Amino acid sequence: MSPRREKLTSPQTRIALARGNRPAQHLLPIPGPVDTEAARKLFHAQRRTAVRTVALLTVLLFGVSGAFAAFPVLGHVRLGDVPLSWLLLAAGIYPLLFGLALWHVRSAERVERRAAREAPRRDEDPGRER
Repeated sequence: MSPRREKLTSPQTRIALARGNRPAQHLLPIPGPVDTEAARKLFHAQRRTAVRTVALLTVLLFGVSGAFAAFPVLGHVRLGDVPLSWLLLAAGIYPLLFGLALWHVRSAERVERRAAREAPRRDEDPGRER
């Protein structure tokens, strides 16, 4: 007699199969009406921030590569038994990448806060003088 086959599934699959066709209870409610012009302005502002971040990332990564190409002595200088170029890549780039990511998140949040502050002003009566 051959051994019994055993079906292996991930925990998520078991949960989904156990739930069956019942909808998930944790779905978010449908949002109310949206000011599309305000959303478009927020999208453009955040896209500008993202483009700025990608440009800085490109300058950072290609700048380091360019520095290694322009100054090959960085590959020959050693601190202990480790080449300086390796130290720059291992210990120098990652803190800069972390700082760039932190700067990007804070910039995006600043743009969202600014948009949230401006939102109530759009709801005011347009006929009323300020």
